Amino acid sequence: MSAPAPSPLAVVDAEPLPRQEEVLTEAALAFVAELHRRFTPRRDELLARRAERRAEIARTSTLDFLPETAAIRADDSWKVAPAPAALNDRRVEITGPTDRKMTINALNSGARVWLADFEDASAPTWENVVLGQLNLIDAYTRNIDFTDPRSGKSYALKPAEELATVVMRPRGWHLEERHLTFEGRPVPGALVDFGLYFFHNAQRLIDLGKGPYFYLPKTESHLEARLWNEIFAFAQDYVGIPQGTVRATVLIETITAAYEMEEILYELRDHAAGLNAGRWDYLFSIVKNFRDGGAKFVLPDRNAVTMTAPFMRAYTELLVRTCHKRGAHAIGGMAAFIPSRKDAEVNKVAFEKVKADKDREAGDGFDGSWVAHPDLVPIAMASFDAVLGEKPNQKDRLREDVSVAAGDLIAIDSLDAKPTYDGLRNAVQVGIRYIEAWLRGLGAVAIFNLMEDAATAEISRSQIWQWINAGVVFENGEAATPELARKVAAGELAAIRAEIGEEAFAAGKWQQAHDLLLHVSLDADYADFLTLPAYEQLVG
Repeated sequence: MSAPAPSPLAVVDAEPLPRQEEVLTEAALAFVAELHRRFTPRRDELLARRAERRAEIARTSTLDFLPETAAIRADDSWKVAPAPAALNDRRVEITGPTDRKMTINALNSGARVWLADFEDASAPTWENVVLGQLNLIDAYTRNIDFTDPRSGKSYALKPAEELATVVMRPRGWHLEERHLTFEGRPVPGALVDFGLYFFHNAQRLIDLGKGPYFYLPKTESHLEARLWNEIFAFAQDYVGIPQGTVRATVLIETITAAYEMEEILYELRDHAAGLNAGRWDYLFSIVKNFRDGGAKFVLPDRNAVTMTAPFMRAYTELLVRTCHKRGAHAIGGMAAFIPSRKDAEVNKVAFEKVKADKDREAGDGFDGSWVAHPDLVPIAMASFDAVLGEKPNQKDRLREDVSVAAGDLIAIDSLDAKPTYDGLRNAVQVGIRYIEAWLRGLGAVAIFNLMEDAATAEISRSQIWQWINAGVVFENGEAATPELARKVAAGELAAIRAEIGEEAFAAGKWQQAHDLLLHVSLDADYADFLTLPAYEQLVG
């Protein structure tokens, strides 16, 4: 094979990183450039289509299953490709960013799968983007260890047979990578993340019998899944591996995708592994799409919208039925609790809630579920072990008892709960604390014993926006107004300053986070994604 031509991509505004030349090779960058040349124009068309569809929802305040794809849904003959051995048992999956310590801990966690996250649990600094790739390369070559500079504790990988299977999540279609440009234009972050990972690791993962596998985030239609399928087909040919080697699990975390689950599996059928039910992004998507739909679409406090809410039950049960009908895995939602090292009673209560949640998912027919912390792996494992036993999954449980009408998925007013003043305070608290950490380069943040990521910040700011624009009146008689939001935010900022002290406050990005939260919560022109204006302020 002749040497590749120099890549037309330019690395801009980026400080040199240790060992970056191992990731940013000419051959890898040439591959990313070819992905960009071939697929970014279609990506741009699909982003424009999102805006058109959102305008249609604003006009009609409804959604339905697509009439033009009815034949795909009615055809019982097609199935997705059989699961490879390394993805057949997914009963517990742990999620987290790809920093060095997390990489080792997640692989060692006892979970069957690690979602290695370049998306919502990672702030996309150039360092996180490039060194995250390096950490995964090092993990696959067993060239990884870590000593915590604060505790002095050392971390190393367990034997290969005890390690989790990696399913890597690139950024969503809407995000750019400003440090990598073609003719002055940024390359989509999704193509950078996928391209670098696939190019360096596809053959390594085949040799290990574990991939390459992907989670696809923020998908809004089957046409976006079709684009990913075209990318997979091209990429496999480019590096010379068999078609169908790649497997993808799609997060059904937008309300529009919930109406196209079968079509999404159909588009990816040779590369499809399953679907996942993601709670916070799903709720954020409902607010975003139906934000001018009136009182019947107003969500209560985020913590009041559990997976047992009727419209959430409709979504999750339809997901299980759809997956099993087509031979795919159905993966449940996140247990985000972070155990306390100081309060055993807090842990006891939280562990009981986690167990109840995972028992429900296993009982509903899910084949696996997510946790955010290694201490939760045994709890979730016990719930699924109790139902699965020695079976790797329960795809044979077809859930033909499930019948979901189009209106059931958006019956928000079926939930008997209302927005509260404490809910507003919590949205402001979580929003400020998360955005501040994100602006410092941290995407997965423990706040009030919960692991928060960008999806929780999105639902927080969306709820503030929705409550104000819907004229919600809280139980204490106060109306949701921009003035009230500013007052609560000022109070929370003062409380944080008092809590952490002047020195730590000054060293952080608290005022910047406060201002950004208010901007995306109060601006009449609702930002599609919080991370778009936040990325403009992200240093590094």
